[in-house]
Amino acid sequence: MWKVYAYRNCDSCRAALKWLKSRGVDHEVIPIREQPPGVEELRIALGALDGELRRLFNTSGGDYRELGLKDRLASMSEDDALSLLASNGNLVKRPFVIGQGVAFAGFQPEAWERGLS
Repeated sequence: MWKVYAYRNCDSCRAALKWLKSRGVDHEVIPIREQPPGVEELRIALGALDGELRRLFNTSGGDYRELGLKDRLASMSEDDALSLLASNGNLVKRPFVIGQGVAFAGFQPEAWERGLS
């Protein structure tokens, strides 16, 4: 079963959940703000994103700006960045989907079509 970390007031999350439902993809919805993905899940996603830490971050979010991550992220260790994401669901690009050794950060229907089938 796929885990979908989502925020109910997020348009992309709502579109993604609708997309999954329309295709009959079995999934569990987890509130990302209350229960962010764990470090190991984020590490799997990082591998799927070619090691690009920035792609895991919600770079348009207020928490990202308030923490000055635009300037700090490049100098952060991978472990520190993943720990930060795991401690603050607002920082994670959403929806965040993981399952069967595959992970996605953000809703990209074309990529999801390939990876979820």
